[in-house]
Amino acid sequence: MDRNVPRVRNQDRNPCIEESDASQKCLDAYNYDKSMCSEYFQQYKSCRKYWHTIMLQRRRDGVKPDMPAAAERQEMLAAAGGKPY
Repeated sequence: MDRNVPRVRNQDRNPCIEESDASQKCLDAYNYDKSMCSEYFQQYKSCRKYWHTIMLQRRRDGVKPDMPAAAERQEMLAAAGGKPY
């Protein structure tokens, strides 16, 4: 087993697990035809970009940890009225 798998699957470290899983399921469903899953890839890319921006802003503001925990992210998304990406 790859040693990075636990880190990637950790919800406190990876805010885009849901989008990642959706794109993987799409690939599985369409026999790895990437052209059929471009919407899922875009959703994942938007998620990563959004949370990367949040992480950089927190780092600039001196907030620790850089990436909000899963519970804090849920509160942030609820305050924003859902996923902004």
